[in-house]
Amino acid sequence: MPGFSNSDLTGQLLIAMPGMGDPRFERSVVYICAHSDEGSMGLIVNKPTPELPFEALLKQLEIDVGPAARQIRVHFGGPVENGRGFVLHSGDYDGNDSTLKVDDVFGMTATLDILEDLARGEGPDQALLALGYAGWGPGQLEDEIIQNGWLTAEAAESLVFAPDDGTKWAGALKSLGIDPLTLSAAAGRA
Repeated sequence: MPGFSNSDLTGQLLIAMPGMGDPRFERSVVYICAHSDEGSMGLIVNKPTPELPFEALLKQLEIDVGPAARQIRVHFGGPVENGRGFVLHSGDYDGNDSTLKVDDVFGMTATLDILEDLARGEGPDQALLALGYAGWGPGQLEDEIIQNGWLTAEAAESLVFAPDDGTKWAGALKSLGIDPLTLSAAAGRA
């Protein structure tokens, strides 16, 4: 894949291939928030943590939960800094300097102000909270893609924020025209 390492994956989805080898990423869909020569950062968007509801997390953080509080899902965002929260949200929210505007459709905010807004019933139209993130050093993600660990796809807001996390992996594959039942765990070269 000549020139692949220069491709910007920011704003794309990574779809874990069968046989990935790392159980933390098995059947994962990862939204890439940042990708550069220095490495990559993304959030797993299809692994909810039902044992930690959003309202309970707000209470742990001593954030007042108002009567109009939004109920968003809390996800395992990745194995790095899993005590830290990141809110992936629709592009209609701007936390000023604290929001990373990935593109016109998606933003990511990692400060308490967005949680306070959501607790008041305000904030972005769509959001999910990820605890931790997935990170790759320089060239590492590109190597994993070349080794058939990941497929890449356009990130659709309807898929990323879909209410059924259990269908996101198959939905991401189908967006590429791939039937998940036809995928093999064996890597190979054509």
